[in-house]
Amino acid sequence: MVGMTVIQTPADWRTDQDPGGLVQRYDDVRGHTERLAAPLSPEDQTVQSMADVSPTKWHRAHVTWFFETFLLAEHESGFAPFQDQYWFLFNSYYETLGPRYSRPDRGLITRPGVHEVGDYRANVDDRVRDLIARLDDGTLAALAPTIELGFHHEQQHQELLLMDIKHVLSRNPLQPVYAGAPPPRSEPDALGWVDVEGGLVEIGHDPTTQGFCFDNELPRHRQWLEPYRLADRLVTNGEWLAFVADGGYRRHELWLSDGWSRVNAEGWTAPLYWSEVDGVWFEHTLHGTWPVDPGAPVCHVSFYEAEAFATWAGKRLPSEGEWEHAVVSTGLSSTGAPAGGAYHPRAAGPATGGLRQVHGECWEWTSSAYHPYPGFHPPPGAIGEYNGKFMSNQMVLRGGCALTSPGHARTTYRNFFPHAARWALSGVRLADGGAPR
Repeated sequence: MVGMTVIQTPADWRTDQDPGGLVQRYDDVRGHTERLAAPLSPEDQTVQSMADVSPTKWHRAHVTWFFETFLLAEHESGFAPFQDQYWFLFNSYYETLGPRYSRPDRGLITRPGVHEVGDYRANVDDRVRDLIARLDDGTLAALAPTIELGFHHEQQHQELLLMDIKHVLSRNPLQPVYAGAPPPRSEPDALGWVDVEGGLVEIGHDPTTQGFCFDNELPRHRQWLEPYRLADRLVTNGEWLAFVADGGYRRHELWLSDGWSRVNAEGWTAPLYWSEVDGVWFEHTLHGTWPVDPGAPVCHVSFYEAEAFATWAGKRLPSEGEWEHAVVSTGLSSTGAPAGGAYHPRAAGPATGGLRQVHGECWEWTSSAYHPYPGFHPPPGAIGEYNGKFMSNQMVLRGGCALTSPGHARTTYRNFFPHAARWALSGVRLADGGAPR
Protein backbone atom coordinates (compact mmCIF):
# COMPACT_ATOMS: atom_id res chain seq x y z
CA MET A 1 0.00 0.00 0.00
CA VAL A 2 1.01 3.62 -0.02
CA GLY A 3 2.91 3.37 3.22
CA MET A 4 0.57 0.49 3.80
CA THR A 5 -1.66 2.82 5.75
CA VAL A 6 -4.65 2.70 3.48
CA ILE A 7 -7.94 2.71 5.35
CA GLN A 8 -10.81 0.69 3.97
CA THR A 9 -14.19 -0.22 5.30
CA PRO A 10 -15.29 -3.66 6.44
CA ALA A 11 -17.78 -5.85 4.70
CA ASP A 12 -20.92 -7.16 6.44
CA TRP A 13 -19.51 -7.11 9.97
CA ARG A 14 -21.03 -9.40 12.55
CA THR A 15 -20.14 -9.95 16.19
CA ASP A 16 -21.68 -11.42 19.29
CA GLN A 17 -19.09 -9.77 21.55
CA ASP A 18 -20.35 -8.04 24.66
CA PRO A 19 -18.85 -4.67 25.65
CA GLY A 20 -16.30 -6.40 27.87
CA GLY A 21 -15.10 -8.58 25.02
CA LEU A 22 -14.81 -5.58 22.71
CA VAL A 23 -12.80 -3.64 25.29
CA GLN A 24 -10.49 -6.62 25.77
CA ARG A 25 -9.88 -6.78 22.04
CA TYR A 26 -9.23 -3.04 22.02
CA ASP A 27 -6.71 -3.36 24.83
CA ASP A 28 -4.98 -6.30 23.13
CA VAL A 29 -4.50 -4.42 19.85
CA ARG A 30 -3.47 -1.17 21.48
CA GLY A 31 -1.14 -2.94 23.87
CA HIS A 32 0.64 -4.72 21.03
CA THR A 33 1.55 -1.37 19.47
CA GLU A 34 3.13 -0.26 22.74
CA ARG A 35 5.05 -3.52 23.08
CA LEU A 36 6.50 -3.03 19.59
CA ALA A 37 7.58 0.50 20.46
CA ALA A 38 9.01 -0.44 23.87
CA PRO A 39 12.56 -1.37 22.68
CA LEU A 40 12.96 2.05 21.07
CA SER A 41 14.38 5.17 22.67
CA PRO A 42 12.65 8.55 22.33
CA GLU A 43 15.31 9.46 19.77
CA ASP A 44 14.61 6.26 17.79
CA GLN A 45 10.90 7.11 17.73
CA THR A 46 11.44 10.62 16.34
CA VAL A 47 13.64 9.94 13.31
CA GLN A 48 12.31 9.89 9.73
CA SER A 49 14.95 8.39 7.43
CA MET A 50 13.15 8.97 4.10
CA ALA A 51 9.84 10.32 2.84
CA ASP A 52 8.13 6.90 2.84
CA VAL A 53 9.07 6.27 6.48
CA SER A 54 7.13 7.78 9.38
CA PRO A 55 8.49 8.17 12.91
CA THR A 56 7.38 5.55 15.41
CA LYS A 57 5.73 8.17 17.60
CA TRP A 58 3.73 9.38 14.58
CA HIS A 59 2.35 5.87 14.04
CA ARG A 60 1.40 5.65 17.71
CA ALA A 61 -0.35 9.02 17.52
CA HIS A 62 -2.04 8.51 14.15
CA VAL A 63 -3.80 5.27 15.13
CA THR A 64 -4.99 7.09 18.26
CA TRP A 65 -6.22 9.96 16.09
CA PHE A 66 -8.27 7.39 14.16
CA PHE A 67 -10.26 6.36 17.23
CA GLU A 68 -10.60 9.95 18.40
CA THR A 69 -11.78 11.14 14.98
CA PHE A 70 -14.06 8.34 13.81
CA LEU A 71 -15.41 7.13 17.14
CA LEU A 72 -15.19 9.72 19.91
CA ALA A 73 -15.85 12.84 17.83
CA GLU A 74 -19.06 11.34 16.49
CA HIS A 75 -20.41 9.64 19.60
CA GLU A 76 -18.87 10.99 22.81
CA SER A 77 -21.15 13.35 24.69
CA GLY A 78 -19.54 16.78 25.01
CA PHE A 79 -16.62 15.76 22.81
CA ALA A 80 -13.53 17.95 22.74
CA PRO A 81 -10.26 16.92 21.06
CA PHE A 82 -7.33 16.07 23.31
CA GLN A 83 -5.32 18.80 21.58
CA ASP A 84 -6.59 20.94 18.72
CA GLN A 85 -3.43 20.78 16.57
CA TYR A 86 -3.14 16.98 16.82
CA TRP A 87 -5.90 16.72 14.22
CA PHE A 88 -3.61 18.57 11.80
CA LEU A 89 -0.41 16.76 12.79
CA PHE A 90 -1.72 13.19 12.77
CA ASN A 91 -4.17 13.14 9.87
CA SER A 92 -2.67 11.07 7.06
CA TYR A 93 -4.54 11.31 3.73
CA TYR A 94 -8.10 12.28 4.68
CA GLU A 95 -8.77 15.28 2.43
CA THR A 96 -12.39 15.41 3.62
CA LEU A 97 -11.27 16.07 7.19
CA GLY A 98 -9.16 19.08 6.36
CA PRO A 99 -5.48 20.01 5.99
CA ARG A 100 -2.71 17.84 7.35
CA TYR A 101 1.00 18.18 8.00
CA SER A 102 3.37 17.28 5.15
CA ARG A 103 4.26 13.59 5.22
CA PRO A 104 7.95 13.99 4.23
CA ASP A 105 8.40 16.45 7.13
CA ARG A 106 7.01 14.32 9.96
CA GLY A 107 10.50 13.76 11.32
CA LEU A 108 10.91 17.50 11.88
CA ILE A 109 8.29 17.49 14.62
CA THR A 110 10.07 17.13 17.97
CA ARG A 111 6.99 18.17 19.93
CA PRO A 112 4.81 16.51 21.00
CA GLY A 113 7.44 14.10 22.22
CA VAL A 114 7.19 10.40 22.90
CA HIS A 115 5.82 10.85 26.41
CA GLU A 116 3.19 13.35 25.29
CA VAL A 117 2.08 10.88 22.60
CA GLY A 118 1.80 8.28 25.37
CA ASP A 119 -0.44 10.66 27.32
CA TYR A 120 -2.56 11.14 24.20
CA ARG A 121 -2.94 7.40 23.77
CA ALA A 122 -3.86 6.89 27.44
CA ASN A 123 -6.47 9.66 27.34
CA VAL A 124 -8.18 8.35 24.22
CA ASP A 125 -8.01 4.75 25.51
CA ASP A 126 -9.82 5.71 28.71
CA ARG A 127 -12.49 7.57 26.77
CA VAL A 128 -13.02 4.74 24.27
CA ARG A 129 -13.40 2.20 27.09
CA ASP A 130 -15.90 4.46 28.81
CA LEU A 131 -17.85 5.01 25.59
CA ILE A 132 -18.12 1.28 24.87
CA ALA A 133 -19.27 0.59 28.43
CA ARG A 134 -22.05 3.20 28.17
CA LEU A 135 -23.44 2.24 24.77
CA ASP A 136 -26.73 0.40 24.52
CA ASP A 137 -26.78 -2.82 22.51
CA GLY A 138 -28.21 -1.24 19.37
CA THR A 139 -25.70 1.61 19.27
CA LEU A 140 -22.83 -0.76 20.04
CA ALA A 141 -23.86 -2.99 17.14
CA ALA A 142 -23.96 0.06 14.85
CA LEU A 143 -20.52 1.25 15.93
CA ALA A 144 -18.85 -2.16 16.06
CA PRO A 145 -17.75 -2.04 12.38
CA THR A 146 -15.93 1.25 12.94
CA ILE A 147 -14.23 -0.13 16.05
CA GLU A 148 -13.25 -3.29 14.17
CA LEU A 149 -11.88 -1.20 11.32
CA GLY A 150 -9.82 0.69 13.86
CA PHE A 151 -8.29 -2.58 15.06
CA HIS A 152 -7.22 -3.56 11.54
CA HIS A 153 -5.99 -0.06 10.81
CA GLU A 154 -3.79 -0.18 13.89
CA GLN A 155 -2.48 -3.61 12.88
CA GLN A 156 -1.47 -2.15 9.52
CA HIS A 157 0.52 0.48 11.37
CA GLN A 158 2.10 -2.11 13.64
CA GLU A 159 3.63 -3.67 10.53
CA LEU A 160 4.57 -0.24 9.23
CA LEU A 161 6.19 0.67 12.53
CA LEU A 162 8.55 -2.30 12.17
CA MET A 163 9.28 -1.70 8.49
CA ASP A 164 9.99 1.95 9.16
CA ILE A 165 12.22 1.51 12.19
CA LYS A 166 14.16 -1.12 10.22
CA HIS A 167 15.00 1.54 7.66
CA VAL A 168 15.83 4.08 10.38
CA LEU A 169 18.25 1.71 12.13
CA SER A 170 19.81 0.67 8.81
CA ARG A 171 21.14 4.21 8.39
CA ASN A 172 23.10 4.01 11.65
CA PRO A 173 26.73 2.87 11.15
CA LEU A 174 26.67 1.32 14.64
CA GLN A 175 24.32 -1.34 13.20
CA PRO A 176 21.94 -1.35 16.18
CA VAL A 177 19.68 -4.32 16.91
CA TYR A 178 15.94 -3.84 17.39
CA ALA A 179 15.27 -7.25 18.95
CA GLY A 180 15.99 -10.97 18.71
CA ALA A 181 18.66 -13.00 16.99
CA PRO A 182 18.79 -14.55 13.50
CA PRO A 183 17.91 -18.24 13.02
CA PRO A 184 20.66 -20.71 12.12
CA ARG A 185 22.09 -20.38 8.61
CA SER A 186 20.21 -22.47 6.04
CA GLU A 187 20.67 -23.75 2.51
CA PRO A 188 18.01 -23.60 -0.21
CA ASP A 189 16.34 -26.86 -1.17
CA ALA A 190 15.31 -27.80 -4.70
CA LEU A 191 12.50 -25.67 -6.10
CA GLY A 192 9.30 -27.63 -6.69
CA TRP A 193 6.15 -26.82 -8.63
CA VAL A 194 2.44 -27.13 -7.86
CA ASP A 195 0.12 -27.55 -10.86
CA VAL A 196 -3.29 -25.87 -10.70
CA GLU A 197 -6.27 -26.65 -12.93
CA GLY A 198 -7.53 -23.13 -13.50
CA GLY A 199 -10.91 -22.69 -15.14
CA LEU A 200 -13.76 -20.36 -14.13
CA VAL A 201 -13.02 -19.55 -10.49
CA GLU A 202 -14.34 -17.18 -7.84
CA ILE A 203 -11.98 -14.50 -6.48
CA GLY A 204 -12.46 -12.11 -3.58
CA HIS A 205 -13.93 -12.07 -0.11
CA ASP A 206 -17.17 -13.91 0.60
CA PRO A 207 -19.07 -11.83 3.18
CA THR A 208 -21.57 -14.64 3.81
CA THR A 209 -18.99 -17.06 5.20
CA GLN A 210 -15.92 -15.00 6.13
CA GLY A 211 -15.26 -12.28 8.68
CA PHE A 212 -13.73 -8.84 8.32
CA CYS A 213 -12.38 -7.56 5.02
CA PHE A 214 -11.39 -4.27 3.46
CA ASP A 215 -13.56 -2.88 0.68
CA ASN A 216 -10.96 -3.54 -2.03
CA GLU A 217 -11.42 -7.30 -1.46
CA LEU A 218 -15.01 -6.95 -2.75
CA PRO A 219 -17.09 -7.83 -4.59
CA ARG A 220 -16.49 -11.53 -5.03
CA HIS A 221 -16.46 -12.24 -8.75
CA ARG A 222 -15.53 -14.79 -11.37
CA GLN A 223 -12.30 -14.97 -13.36
CA TRP A 224 -11.11 -17.35 -16.05
CA LEU A 225 -7.69 -18.87 -15.42
CA GLU A 226 -5.76 -21.02 -17.85
CA PRO A 227 -3.93 -24.01 -16.31
CA TYR A 228 -0.78 -22.84 -14.54
CA ARG A 229 1.71 -23.75 -11.88
CA LEU A 230 3.31 -21.96 -8.95
CA ALA A 231 6.68 -22.49 -7.33
CA ASP A 232 6.21 -24.35 -4.07
CA ARG A 233 8.33 -21.84 -2.14
CA LEU A 234 9.66 -18.30 -2.35
CA VAL A 235 12.82 -17.36 -4.22
CA THR A 236 15.80 -17.63 -1.87
CA ASN A 237 18.77 -15.41 -1.18
CA GLY A 238 20.99 -18.10 -2.69
CA GLU A 239 19.08 -17.95 -5.96
CA TRP A 240 19.23 -14.17 -5.90
CA LEU A 241 22.99 -14.30 -5.37
CA ALA A 242 23.21 -16.29 -8.60
CA PHE A 243 21.14 -13.62 -10.35
CA VAL A 244 23.52 -10.91 -9.06
CA ALA A 245 26.60 -12.92 -10.05
CA ASP A 246 25.20 -13.37 -13.57
CA GLY A 247 24.99 -9.62 -14.03
CA GLY A 248 21.29 -9.35 -13.24
CA TYR A 249 21.55 -5.69 -12.28
CA ARG A 250 23.71 -4.88 -15.32
CA ARG A 251 21.71 -6.55 -18.10
CA HIS A 252 19.17 -4.15 -19.56
CA GLU A 253 17.43 -6.92 -21.51
CA LEU A 254 16.03 -8.39 -18.28
CA TRP A 255 14.31 -5.22 -17.14
CA LEU A 256 11.18 -3.26 -17.92
CA SER A 257 12.13 0.15 -19.27
CA ASP A 258 10.98 2.02 -16.16
CA GLY A 259 12.79 -0.49 -13.97
CA TRP A 260 16.03 -0.14 -15.90
CA SER A 261 15.80 3.63 -15.52
CA ARG A 262 15.40 3.19 -11.76
CA VAL A 263 18.36 0.78 -11.57
CA ASN A 264 20.59 3.38 -13.20
CA ALA A 265 19.17 6.42 -11.42
CA GLU A 266 19.48 4.89 -7.94
CA GLY A 267 22.45 2.60 -8.50
CA TRP A 268 20.72 -0.65 -7.53
CA THR A 269 23.14 -3.59 -7.40
CA ALA A 270 21.33 -5.87 -4.93
CA PRO A 271 18.20 -5.93 -2.73
CA LEU A 272 17.68 -3.11 -0.24
CA TYR A 273 19.67 -3.73 2.97
CA TRP A 274 22.34 -5.84 1.21
CA SER A 275 25.95 -4.65 1.20
CA GLU A 276 29.13 -6.33 -0.02
CA VAL A 277 32.24 -6.24 2.19
CA ASP A 278 35.44 -7.93 0.98
CA GLY A 279 33.46 -10.20 -1.35
CA VAL A 280 30.90 -11.23 1.29
CA TRP A 281 27.29 -10.08 1.11
CA PHE A 282 25.70 -8.86 4.35
CA GLU A 283 22.05 -8.07 5.10
CA HIS A 284 20.66 -5.60 7.61
CA THR A 285 17.76 -7.05 9.60
CA LEU A 286 15.93 -6.10 12.78
CA HIS A 287 18.33 -8.57 14.47
CA GLY A 288 21.31 -6.54 13.25
CA THR A 289 23.56 -6.97 10.21
CA TRP A 290 24.61 -10.51 9.29
CA PRO A 291 25.97 -12.48 6.32
CA VAL A 292 23.21 -13.21 3.82
CA ASP A 293 21.50 -16.51 4.62
CA PRO A 294 21.29 -18.42 1.30
CA GLY A 295 18.26 -20.51 2.35
CA ALA A 296 16.08 -17.63 3.58
CA PRO A 297 13.67 -15.89 1.18
CA VAL A 298 15.00 -12.84 -0.59
CA CYS A 299 13.16 -9.77 0.63
CA HIS A 300 12.99 -6.01 0.20
CA VAL A 301 12.94 -6.22 -3.58
CA SER A 302 10.77 -4.04 -5.81
CA PHE A 303 8.28 -5.18 -8.42
CA TYR A 304 10.85 -4.20 -11.03
CA GLU A 305 13.44 -6.50 -9.44
CA ALA A 306 10.94 -9.33 -9.07
CA GLU A 307 9.98 -9.03 -12.73
CA ALA A 308 13.63 -8.95 -13.85
CA PHE A 309 14.46 -12.02 -11.79
CA ALA A 310 11.48 -13.92 -13.22
CA THR A 311 12.63 -13.04 -16.74
CA TRP A 312 16.17 -14.18 -15.93
CA ALA A 313 14.78 -17.47 -14.56
CA GLY A 314 12.64 -18.03 -17.67
CA LYS A 315 9.44 -17.77 -15.63
CA ARG A 316 6.94 -15.06 -14.68
CA LEU A 317 5.09 -13.62 -11.69
CA PRO A 318 1.64 -15.00 -10.87
CA SER A 319 -1.46 -12.89 -11.24
CA GLU A 320 -3.29 -12.16 -8.01
CA GLY A 321 -6.16 -14.36 -9.17
CA GLU A 322 -3.77 -17.26 -9.77
CA TRP A 323 -2.19 -16.77 -6.35
CA GLU A 324 -5.52 -16.66 -4.49
CA HIS A 325 -7.06 -19.59 -6.37
CA ALA A 326 -3.96 -21.74 -5.86
CA VAL A 327 -3.94 -21.06 -2.12
CA VAL A 328 -7.65 -21.79 -1.75
CA SER A 329 -7.69 -24.85 -3.99
CA THR A 330 -4.75 -26.42 -2.14
CA GLY A 331 -6.38 -25.93 1.25
CA LEU A 332 -4.12 -23.16 2.57
CA SER A 333 -6.71 -20.39 2.78
CA SER A 334 -6.53 -19.91 6.54
CA THR A 335 -4.68 -16.85 7.80
CA GLY A 336 -1.51 -18.72 8.72
CA ALA A 337 0.82 -17.78 11.54
CA PRO A 338 3.37 -15.03 11.08
CA ALA A 339 6.90 -15.58 12.20
CA GLY A 340 6.04 -14.89 15.84
CA GLY A 341 8.75 -12.47 16.90
CA ALA A 342 11.31 -13.67 14.36
CA TYR A 343 11.03 -10.28 12.61
CA HIS A 344 12.49 -11.79 9.44
CA PRO A 345 11.33 -14.39 6.89
CA ARG A 346 12.39 -17.95 7.57
CA ALA A 347 13.64 -20.73 5.29
CA ALA A 348 10.95 -22.87 3.70
CA GLY A 349 11.54 -26.11 5.59
CA PRO A 350 11.01 -29.57 4.08
CA ALA A 351 9.05 -29.92 0.85
CA THR A 352 5.43 -30.98 1.32
CA GLY A 353 4.28 -31.50 -2.26
CA GLY A 354 2.16 -28.37 -1.89
CA LEU A 355 2.68 -24.66 -1.48
CA ARG A 356 4.99 -23.45 1.29
CA GLN A 357 5.54 -20.00 2.81
CA VAL A 358 2.11 -18.76 1.77
CA HIS A 359 1.51 -16.65 4.89
CA GLY A 360 3.85 -14.97 7.32
CA GLU A 361 7.18 -14.69 5.47
CA CYS A 362 7.15 -12.13 2.62
CA TRP A 363 4.51 -10.18 0.82
CA GLU A 364 4.58 -11.67 -2.69
CA TRP A 365 4.57 -9.47 -5.79
CA THR A 366 2.01 -10.38 -8.42
CA SER A 367 1.74 -9.31 -12.04
CA SER A 368 -1.61 -7.63 -11.32
CA ALA A 369 -2.09 -3.88 -11.30
CA TYR A 370 -4.01 -2.57 -8.32
CA HIS A 371 -7.36 -1.84 -9.93
CA PRO A 372 -10.90 -2.18 -8.59
CA TYR A 373 -12.71 -5.48 -8.87
CA PRO A 374 -15.73 -5.48 -11.25
CA GLY A 375 -18.60 -3.74 -9.48
CA PHE A 376 -16.45 -2.04 -6.84
CA HIS A 377 -17.78 1.22 -5.40
CA PRO A 378 -16.01 3.07 -2.57
CA PRO A 379 -18.28 3.78 0.40
CA PRO A 380 -19.30 7.37 1.12
CA GLY A 381 -17.57 9.63 3.59
CA ALA A 382 -14.00 10.21 4.72
CA ILE A 383 -13.13 6.55 5.24
CA GLY A 384 -14.34 5.67 1.76
CA GLU A 385 -12.14 8.27 0.05
CA TYR A 386 -8.98 6.61 1.31
CA ASN A 387 -8.86 3.48 -0.83
CA GLY A 388 -10.21 3.95 -4.31
CA LYS A 389 -8.09 6.98 -5.07
CA PHE A 390 -4.92 4.86 -4.86
CA MET A 391 -6.02 2.49 -7.63
CA SER A 392 -3.39 3.81 -10.03
CA ASN A 393 0.37 3.20 -10.44
CA GLN A 394 0.41 0.39 -7.88
CA MET A 395 0.93 -3.38 -8.04
CA VAL A 396 -0.78 -5.99 -5.87
CA LEU A 397 1.05 -8.13 -3.31
CA ARG A 398 -0.42 -11.12 -1.50
CA GLY A 399 0.18 -13.29 1.56
CA GLY A 400 1.43 -11.25 4.53
CA CYS A 401 4.93 -11.18 5.96
CA ALA A 402 7.01 -11.82 9.07
CA LEU A 403 6.13 -8.36 10.36
CA THR A 404 2.37 -8.72 9.88
CA SER A 405 0.44 -8.74 13.15
CA PRO A 406 -1.11 -12.07 14.18
CA GLY A 407 -4.58 -12.53 12.70
CA HIS A 408 -4.31 -9.61 10.31
CA ALA A 409 -3.43 -11.33 7.00
CA ARG A 410 -5.87 -13.43 4.99
CA THR A 411 -5.99 -15.03 1.57
CA THR A 412 -8.12 -12.31 -0.05
CA TYR A 413 -6.03 -9.43 1.36
CA ARG A 414 -4.88 -7.08 -1.44
CA ASN A 415 -1.78 -5.22 -0.35
CA PHE A 416 -0.31 -2.75 -2.84
CA PHE A 417 2.78 -0.65 -3.37
CA PRO A 418 4.34 1.38 -6.22
CA HIS A 419 6.51 -0.56 -8.65
CA ALA A 420 9.81 0.73 -7.22
CA ALA A 421 9.01 0.33 -3.50
CA ARG A 422 11.65 -1.72 -1.66
CA TRP A 423 11.33 -0.92 2.04
CA ALA A 424 8.29 -3.18 2.45
CA LEU A 425 9.03 -6.81 3.33
CA SER A 426 8.33 -8.05 -0.20
CA GLY A 427 9.56 -11.21 -1.92
CA VAL A 428 9.02 -13.33 -5.01
CA ARG A 429 7.18 -16.54 -5.94
CA LEU A 430 7.57 -17.68 -9.54
CA ALA A 431 4.81 -18.90 -11.85
CA ASP A 432 4.68 -20.68 -15.16
CA GLY A 433 2.22 -22.23 -17.54
CA GLY A 434 1.68 -25.88 -16.81
CA ALA A 435 -0.47 -28.89 -17.57
CA PRO A 436 -2.48 -30.10 -14.56
CA ARG A 437 -1.62 -33.55 -13.30
